[in-house]
Amino acid sequence: QLQLGESGGGLVQPGGSLRLSCAASGFIPESYAIGWFRQAPGKEREGVSCISRSRESTNYADPVKGRFTISRDNAKNTVYLQMNNLKPEDTAVYYCAAVFTSVRFMCTMARASYDYWGQGTQVTVSS
Repeated sequence: QLQLGESGGGLVQPGGSLRLSCAASGFIPESYAIGWFRQAPGKEREGVSCISRSRESTNYADPVKGRFTISRDNAKNTVYLQMNNLKPEDTAVYYCAAVFTSVRFMCTMARASYDYWGQGTQVTVSS
C-alpha cells in the first residue's frame, strides 16, 4: 500500500529556514512525480512545487520561487522541500502528494492530478 509521510515542520522566525521531508513507502518512487502543496487556514490547498520522475524537471509557484528548492533521493524514497527566507504568509499545513506517470520529464502542480497524499506537517512562521 502506497503511503506518504511528511516531517520537518515547526515554528520558525521570519527569514529562517526549514527542510521538509516526504518519505514514501509501498511503491517504486521512480514511477511517480511528487508535489508539495500547502493549505493555510480558511484557504484552499495550493500547489507549491513539484518534481518529475527523472528529477530533471521542477516547478515552483510564484510566491516561493527563489526561496524554496525541491529535490528527491529515489534511493532513500524521499523528497525534500528546502524552504529559505520564510515569511509569515508561508504559514500553512504542508502536504506531499504522488501521482503515477509515464512522463519522465514533466510534473504538475494541479492538485486534482495527484492520487496519494500524506497527512501534512505544520509550518508556522512567526516572530
